[in-house]
Amino acid sequence: MFILSKSILSIFLGYVIAISLGFIIVPLFKKIGLVQNVSRSINLRHLVKDKTPTMGGLIFILPSVIILSFLFINKNVSFAINFIIVIISFILYAFLGFLDDFLKIKYHNNKGLSILKKFIIEILIALSIFIIFILMGNSTVISFLNFKIDLNYLYGIFILLLMISTTNAVNITDGLDGLCAGISLIAFLTYGIIAWKYNHIVGNELIAIFCFIMVGSLLGFLHFNFYPAKIFMGDLGSLALGGSIAAISIILKIELSLLIIGFVFVIETLSSLLQILSIKIFRKRLFKKSPLHHHFEEEGMVESDIIKLFYMISIICSLISLIYYT
Repeated sequence: MFILSKSILSIFLGYVIAISLGFIIVPLFKKIGLVQNVSRSINLRHLVKDKTPTMGGLIFILPSVIILSFLFINKNVSFAINFIIVIISFILYAFLGFLDDFLKIKYHNNKGLSILKKFIIEILIALSIFIIFILMGNSTVISFLNFKIDLNYLYGIFILLLMISTTNAVNITDGLDGLCAGISLIAFLTYGIIAWKYNHIVGNELIAIFCFIMVGSLLGFLHFNFYPAKIFMGDLGSLALGGSIAAISIILKIELSLLIIGFVFVIETLSSLLQILSIKIFRKRLFKKSPLHHHFEEEGMVESDIIKLFYMISIICSLISLIYYT
């Protein structure tokens, strides 16, 4: 009951702080010109979103920093060194996203950091996380169903692929109002329940609290981000979400759960990858537009209906994961 009350309190505090910040940040960012220039290559219906404030990820990033800092200062939770990996992932990927957003705003385009520079920084962050992970004496075994494989130092490559693919997958999914935030909320809720179920394991209590703070914060953020969006999360938000979700799966030692819990992220990324390969090899498009949510738009689906469909898929996948992992 004590852990449950902490979880409910974490969701409540995350929501209250996030929605309070939103009422300050949204008009402030609009006033000072922190706005996004919508690409003309996307569906023309998106042009109405031009000059919408961006970098709204701060609305759900700051509550977690504030609440966790308070918990540590007052020693209300048992500190676990492994949790550093989640925080480092969260902060470093948020900073990378901030740099990308800042350049887009500064030069009034959607280019930001070059793909190469972004990729190199992502590799460096993932390598740093792997080094910390190994120095802490963590297991390099991955398991799924009844199979277990010890990757030893190949686990570094595995973490590298996991972190980069997840951050980019979440970033790709951030293309419709409320889509990425809602799917991420479902993922955090799922991982929070799994961590809460096994709170006797050192560090899982903190993972659960962090996840539930993010659930509340994302709920508050969705008040401003759901269709029609008053603010976008930007790369600042999407990369922070992807990095922390990947790190949580690593610390909980259920890395492959991302394939199910993050199924929407997976199919969004696969649709983009398959589109690129099809055009390069066969000179033919598989989808009218990629990622997948834009294909559905081209097919005439209403944006809010696409979001609801993807939410439902994500909820079903998360329920499957909870049945298996709890």
